[in-house]
Amino acid sequence: MSKKRRSDADTPFPGLRQLLCDVFFRRRRFYYHVLPLLSALAGCVFVCFVALFLLVASPVVHRDHLHLTLFHGGSSIDQGIEDESSSNLEMKSIVGVSGSGGRFERDVWVTDQSSFFYGCSNASKKFTPAAEKTDPDRYLLITTSGGLNQQRTGITDAVVAAYILNATLVVPKLDQNSFWKDSSNFAEIFDEDWFIKFLSNDVQIIKDLPMEVGKTLTPHRMRVPRKCDPECYEKHVLPVLKKKHAVRLGKFDYRLSNRLTTDLQKLRCRVNYHALKFTEEINEMGQTLVERMKIKSKHFIALHLRFEPDMLAFSGCYYGGGQDEKEELGKIRKRWKSLHASNPDKERRQGRCPLTPEEVGLMLRGLGFGSDVHLYVASGEVYGGEETLAPLKAMFPNYHTKETLASPEELTPFLPFSSRMAAIDFIVCDESNVFVSNNNGNMAKILAGRRRYFGHKPTIRPNAKKLNRLFMDRNNMTWEQFSSKVQSYQVGFMGEPNEVKPGRGEFHENPSACICGNYDSNVMSDPSHVNQIHHNHTEDVNENNHGYNETSNSTKEQTATEDDQEWTGLEYLDIGNDLGERRLHTLINSDLGVRPKPEQPELEELFSD
Repeated sequence: MSKKRRSDADTPFPGLRQLLCDVFFRRRRFYYHVLPLLSALAGCVFVCFVALFLLVASPVVHRDHLHLTLFHGGSSIDQGIEDESSSNLEMKSIVGVSGSGGRFERDVWVTDQSSFFYGCSNASKKFTPAAEKTDPDRYLLITTSGGLNQQRTGITDAVVAAYILNATLVVPKLDQNSFWKDSSNFAEIFDEDWFIKFLSNDVQIIKDLPMEVGKTLTPHRMRVPRKCDPECYEKHVLPVLKKKHAVRLGKFDYRLSNRLTTDLQKLRCRVNYHALKFTEEINEMGQTLVERMKIKSKHFIALHLRFEPDMLAFSGCYYGGGQDEKEELGKIRKRWKSLHASNPDKERRQGRCPLTPEEVGLMLRGLGFGSDVHLYVASGEVYGGEETLAPLKAMFPNYHTKETLASPEELTPFLPFSSRMAAIDFIVCDESNVFVSNNNGNMAKILAGRRRYFGHKPTIRPNAKKLNRLFMDRNNMTWEQFSSKVQSYQVGFMGEPNEVKPGRGEFHENPSACICGNYDSNVMSDPSHVNQIHHNHTEDVNENNHGYNETSNSTKEQTATEDDQEWTGLEYLDIGNDLGERRLHTLINSDLGVRPKPEQPELEELFSD
């Protein structure tokens, strides 16, 4: 005790120690009472935050619905939709789709900077007119292949081939023996007289082979390989043509290289975009449907759905229909002996599967198109029928087809002919404010190129590879997040100028040599500017003037390699698709003389349109 007192006495500040002890114990008592109160308040704030989040979060889709199991006796929307309003409420409650679609930062009905570009296909002064170069003893005939749009590519390239060979072209013979079984001839689909007249400065065209010593010339039949360039024609076809005077090239589709001079590319554009006009009857029917769509709405979307059983069977994809679907599509797939067993999950991950109608609808709504938008659908028999279409119709109740817009009496003259029916769809899709393709077949390619040429009208091609992952993860995000990602993934797939590098893809899809730029926005704001090409050319025809005005902006000849430029049939531009390789394998065999069995439809015929 004496030690303690002595120690305290020795401390310089005797009361300091006691003071520190008192403060310490008082603070302990303070925190002992206050900390629980603070914890309780923090907990209340956290609970309120979680409750608020749950209230404002959008409903999500169950993964089973997202994977679009449309054939398990029901769709992702309950069966029995009674009316338009109830279907909208049901769609919103199940998939959380906003009635106005996603929020897009720009006008969804136009493409950015489209006013700075225009189609230009007039020939240069270096282009030799037909009257000066055509040999009177050379006649070129072709037989096209496939459906309407594949045949269109063959007709376009045939004109260029005739020019290369200094030959007179006989009006092309259409394929009447393909999968489509359409007996129509050229003059029953296209305006034959206009075709001959419009191209008279470029290539001499006649309707039939002339008589020779009282009898018609018998053309020598032969085939040319795909990607055949001018040197190829001069080496393989020209010697035969000089000897036989008349040559028929069979199965003429994609038989001309993409790697041509600018003048030859522009000739392609004059044929495809100006000379090939549908007959008056087809054009009137198509324009009638366009006008009926415009009466219903100022703007409308045209969708080439391409969700028929044959397309799905060829793709090797699976859409959730169980064993019945596998057996049904597998039976169709056996038509093509060259197709090996598919891996459906891999095909879908790689973006090789057509989107389902529901996925197309989700993509469009995510891009900002609301439920009030009018939708024209060009399609054959949809796999799964109305059950498959129900989700798309619920998201877009203003759903139209040529069958709903026209009376049976109006369509009767066209019904027996698949190419004429396809031509009607082509016109409506071309005149639409926004065109959406669901595959990369010939109709999608030709329309994409045509819409680029005539003002870069919005043309949407699904980025299926990225969208598939997004659809699978849909139940982990809000609608706003989903919509934002759709818009992000679709950059580069909306038909904007310069989306595709010059020379990439099929020329019919990306006619870069025929797209000119003018950065005077006042000049380019006039939509009739591109049509001046048509009017100038028509005046030349009427005046029998064999010269053309040189284009204001001379385009350099394409220098891209053949490998860069050529893309086959069904693949998408952004992925390496072995579907194209399978198809190419069949075609190469065909070129080498290995003919497919008669009962085995050729792939390009079936999936051309």
